[in-house]
Amino acid sequence: MKMTVEGIILNETNYGETSKILNILTKEYGYISVMSKGSRTLKSRLRGISMRLVYGEFVITYKKSGISILQEGNVLDSLKNILTDINKMTFAIYLIDLFKSILKESFHEEMYPILKEALLKINAGFDPLLITNIVEIKLLKYLGVAPHFDDCILCGHKEIITFDMNLAGFICKNCYQDTYIFSTTTLKLLKLFFTVDIKKIDKLNIKSSRVRKEINQFIQEYYEIYTGIYIKNKDNFLKV
Repeated sequence: MKMTVEGIILNETNYGETSKILNILTKEYGYISVMSKGSRTLKSRLRGISMRLVYGEFVITYKKSGISILQEGNVLDSLKNILTDINKMTFAIYLIDLFKSILKESFHEEMYPILKEALLKINAGFDPLLITNIVEIKLLKYLGVAPHFDDCILCGHKEIITFDMNLAGFICKNCYQDTYIFSTTTLKLLKLFFTVDIKKIDKLNIKSSRVRKEINQFIQEYYEIYTGIYIKNKDNFLKV
């Protein structure tokens, strides 16, 4: 069945002497594998559309089980600013690896625009670390381990003092026991990052080194405790 899908190529693998297998996160079908025949040849019309990180529309012969076939494609955004900046590229690859880890378990339709809009924001010049932080926090929902950011997880009180990792939620001063106290700004941003629509972000700037470190401290600890997901290359570039 021939159809057009919107998607992002997460990775490419050489196949035979001239072709590639593309793994694409699509808006319509989630994670699919697509054969791009002859795309490694210089004259192939599929060459430019068959590369990692391409965001585009792909005309495919779709197979529900097995590998679909790429017929033609149209680049919607080349993400050239990412491809020409090693720092941006490193964060983009990290996000792709994170998505691939989660996609092994499940796919939710809401995940596709999270990755798409994050890559577009990084390409547009937004702080790649902060965009990555937003994605990491938002994805916790789809891993089934969403933090409790509404009120005190023990009593429902609204005056929050910190976040308790063992309880996976906000706590108030009356329920507080011996745990790290995050800054008020960090607590507000954690909740904001969980709910914000990435597409609607028009300004993103956090100057406080304490806040930036606390956000990443929260993410690293929470993922280690509740998800079991660890992307080993993150420690190589995470500087806050």
